[in-house]
Amino acid sequence: MRVKHVLCIATNTAVMGPFERTVGFFFPEIAHPFDVLEDAGVAVEFASPLGGLVPEDGFDPKDPVQAKFRDSAAYRRLQRSRKLPEVDVLDYDAIFFPGGLGPMEDIAKDRYVKQAVIRAWGGGKIVSAVCHGPVAFLGARLDDGSPFVKGHKLTSFSKAEEDGYAARDVSFDLEGVLREAGAQYTCVDPWQPHHVVDGRLITGQNPASGTLVGKAIADALSRVD
Repeated sequence: MRVKHVLCIATNTAVMGPFERTVGFFFPEIAHPFDVLEDAGVAVEFASPLGGLVPEDGFDPKDPVQAKFRDSAAYRRLQRSRKLPEVDVLDYDAIFFPGGLGPMEDIAKDRYVKQAVIRAWGGGKIVSAVCHGPVAFLGARLDDGSPFVKGHKLTSFSKAEEDGYAARDVSFDLEGVLREAGAQYTCVDPWQPHHVVDGRLITGQNPASGTLVGKAIADALSRVD
């Protein structure tokens, strides 16, 4: 069986909002899915809109999975991420967008991100995201002009979670915008694990859902020729 490949597309945003909050990708949202994928023999490569350094937030040295990832060659590769416009997502079996607040700035707006989502989906690839990562889907439209998320079952960081975390820092309510675009959105109580698998679309609600998303991606990849 051939080795499967996942492209993790992370943020380049380090500061955001009127209070200049320090942000980036939320560390466990790469570390935990990566740990599962690595154990499953899946290769993970990293890209970002600008390439190069990927800022981080929320690192917990007491979490052995996060500590392991911080000390890994994969983490070093992450900090030399490929420039997304120079990457063809069809070279991978799946794409994955981790969360953190940073994506609410660049991943939310970047046209190459939207192109990557549509190209991967149209190419029969797995499209996945966790927490704020589904912001990547906003503005992505299918050939008929309809929003990518319309009719899809998915989840993301919820309004209830954002209200208690970063409502003053973000410019919009991710849950609300996903619903407005026609997504069949579900969530559970704040900070509890929750993920949704809708065919090739895999999403997780929050940091606690990263491992579940990683397992769902690995399971889906196990069925890919």
